[in-house]
Amino acid sequence: MTAIKHALQRDIFTPNDERLLGIVNVCKAGKKKKNCFLCATVTTERPVQVKVVKVKKSDKGDFYKRQQTWELRDLTVVDAKDASKENPEFDLHFEKVYRWLASSTAEKNSFISCIWKLNQRYLRKKVEFVNVSSQLLEELPKAEESVPSGESQSVAGGDEDALDDYQELSTREEQDIEGMMEMCEYAISNAEAFAEKLFQELQVLDGANIQSIMASEKQVNILMQLLDEALGEVDTIEGKLSSYEEMLQSVKEQMDQISQSNRLIQISNTNNGKLLDEIQFLVNYMDLSKGHIRALQEGDLTSSKGIEACINASEALLQCMNVALRPGHEKLLSVKQQQQMFTDLRDTFARRLTNHLNNVFVHQGHDQSSTLSQHTAELTLPKHSPLHRDLLRYAKLMEWLKNTHREKYEGLSRTYVDYMSRLYEREIKDFFEVAKIKMAGTSKEAKNKFGLHGSSGKLTGSTSSLNKLTVQGSNSRRSQSSSLLDMGNMSASDLDVADRTKFDKIFEQVLSELEPLCLAEQDFISKFFKLQQHQAVMPPLAQPESEEFDGSAASRIPPQTDHRHSSSSEKDMVRLMMNKIFQSIETELNTLIALGDKIDSFHSLYMLVKMSHHVWTAENVDPASFLSTTLGNVLVTVKRNFDKCILGQIRQMEEVKIPKKSKVGILPFVTAFEEFAELAETIFRNAERRGDLDKAYVKLIKAVFVNVEKVANESQKTPRDVVMMENFHHIFSTLSRLKISCLDAEKREAKHKYTDHLQSYVIYSLGQPLEKLNHFFEGVEARVAQGVREEEVSYQLAFNKQELRKVIKEYPGKEVKKGLDNLYKKVDKHLCEEESLLQVVWHSMQDEFIRQYKHFEDLIGRCYPGSGITMEFTIQDVLEYFSSIAQSH
Repeated sequence: MTAIKHALQRDIFTPNDERLLGIVNVCKAGKKKKNCFLCATVTTERPVQVKVVKVKKSDKGDFYKRQQTWELRDLTVVDAKDASKENPEFDLHFEKVYRWLASSTAEKNSFISCIWKLNQRYLRKKVEFVNVSSQLLEELPKAEESVPSGESQSVAGGDEDALDDYQELSTREEQDIEGMMEMCEYAISNAEAFAEKLFQELQVLDGANIQSIMASEKQVNILMQLLDEALGEVDTIEGKLSSYEEMLQSVKEQMDQISQSNRLIQISNTNNGKLLDEIQFLVNYMDLSKGHIRALQEGDLTSSKGIEACINASEALLQCMNVALRPGHEKLLSVKQQQQMFTDLRDTFARRLTNHLNNVFVHQGHDQSSTLSQHTAELTLPKHSPLHRDLLRYAKLMEWLKNTHREKYEGLSRTYVDYMSRLYEREIKDFFEVAKIKMAGTSKEAKNKFGLHGSSGKLTGSTSSLNKLTVQGSNSRRSQSSSLLDMGNMSASDLDVADRTKFDKIFEQVLSELEPLCLAEQDFISKFFKLQQHQAVMPPLAQPESEEFDGSAASRIPPQTDHRHSSSSEKDMVRLMMNKIFQSIETELNTLIALGDKIDSFHSLYMLVKMSHHVWTAENVDPASFLSTTLGNVLVTVKRNFDKCILGQIRQMEEVKIPKKSKVGILPFVTAFEEFAELAETIFRNAERRGDLDKAYVKLIKAVFVNVEKVANESQKTPRDVVMMENFHHIFSTLSRLKISCLDAEKREAKHKYTDHLQSYVIYSLGQPLEKLNHFFEGVEARVAQGVREEEVSYQLAFNKQELRKVIKEYPGKEVKKGLDNLYKKVDKHLCEEESLLQVVWHSMQDEFIRQYKHFEDLIGRCYPGSGITMEFTIQDVLEYFSSIAQSH
């Protein structure tokens, strides 16, 4: 087994850098015995890999080869089959179970013991050993004593120390051993003699070594002497090092003292630097120049240069007062004194500024009031741009006052609003008085007519008197002005196009004067009082005092999406100030609108278009502005008047009365609707509120349709079909000409009604000239409808050929022409001249008459075949009758 192990080590494992530690000769259990070797190996390089290798002898030669290799870490179970009895069988559980039969139980035990030691040493893996004696896992198996020592040692591989001490023979060692064995040929046959010879040679070698050592004793003594000298030198050096260390210790103490001194000096310098920074901070940020102090105390607030100096000084003062002091600064006496000086300067300058601006308001007010007389005779409002331009020079000072003295800022706001409200109230009142005079007319007749008195031409009583204004001696005219029915009877001096155009221009001029006035004032308030970017607190003046603000104006203020209180946002403050200043605008506008509506209800159309346009313009500039809010409220009133105008027209349609003894013709409200539509289309061309007019159109046209049918049903003199035909033809013509898109459905309906009633009237009228002939053929058709065959109708007693000839003889051509002439006269009496439908109706009657004629001939041909019966006149005769009658009349 030793030779085999040596051969396997040399041929198989050494080339792969592996050492063979355990080997067992086995064959597979239960099968034909084919011997092979299981080898336990470790690699010579780290990390160490432990493997179990199956080696088999080649069939073609005398050499061994690897057949299969397993990693020891993949081994899970070692089953020795029986721990108490000798049994050469054992199992190894890798990825599957391998069953082996060893050549002897001793080899099996040695191999299992080797695997156990390798597992414990290299893997520390808990491999399960089943049916293995505990003694075998603790020490070398005793069964190895029965095996020769050389074989036992080679198989078992020694203990753990032997595994570590084992060294592979080098090539030279192998050659020396082989040479020695060749010199001693008996080494294989007599191992004891070979071992004894080796022992003897070893003793000879040991003796030579001892002699060599004894010969070098002198050299050893010399070496010891040198070592003693070296130790002495070491002692000398240690003494010098000790003295050096003492010297360095004193130097270290001195350096520590110097370092401490430097550290204190550095701390002192740092503190001095910080102190200097603090002093420079206070000097730089809390020092106000003498020029600024002089400007705040006695600066000129009237000149531009003085105002600019005061603005710079106030900003510098505000920076000094708002500087963020560091902890401890407020305890310094100099800082307290400086802050007190800043406070005194602030109060002094705020007082000077407030007094000066109050005086500016008063002086500017007197100058502005003196120019009012220049605008009383003209429909213009005074411009306040000079006042705004002068005051805007103080805008930055107002911002300073807002940030430093809230009370004085609010006091100035109240003063400005109170003054301006009185000024604007006078201007707006005079402006609207002039507008009312121009609107009503400046002639003596107009003054008497609308209650205007006095040389100045003002309306008496303004708002209150207008509510009581009556048109003396013209109650009927007032009803006419709101009625479509009698519009055509009104005099040209009252409601002609020129008067309405004049009113439209006056109303447009009023709005055009108010719009820039309000926008300019709102822009000035925002800039002067700085209400654009910073959060503002509503001053006491911004409280609603009038019913107008509590009601309509406040209800139209749109909700804000950002965080706000009901009266805390700056937009609300601007709006409330504007409400206070211009509190009379909405009232005066409503009064003017009421006057225009009183003069002519159709003025509401003009006012609706103009007011809508101005509201749209104002909302594009600022949807939440005072102007858009106020005009929006007034627009509601105008729209209400417009709706009343439309309802009034509908009411007049419902109350219309027609004469009983004359023909109806085109109804007055149908003509009036045409005139209204023409006027409205002219006014509302490209208007923003076209939708309101479309809704009014729908209401009016429905009322027209209903009342035309109502009048047609009540008509006694004119046939119903004629009333319906003429009026719906007129409505269709009007809608076709004006091309009102929202009334397309009504236009089609009017055409349908006109056509239906035209056909109905023609059929009804044609039944009279050939009355007996009509009755006869109606009876023939009735018999056919009852089931009588057409060719058998002539056998009926009442409808035989003789009766037919008798009826036909009653209507010769001369009688037919006479009957058509009478029909023409009757139709002419029914139809009115305005609509010119006589020829249309007469042509339709001709077509219908010819159709009936052909129908009668067809019935004669079918019911009286071969009788030779024909009418007394031909179609050509009929055409000549109709043509000659039309030409004769």
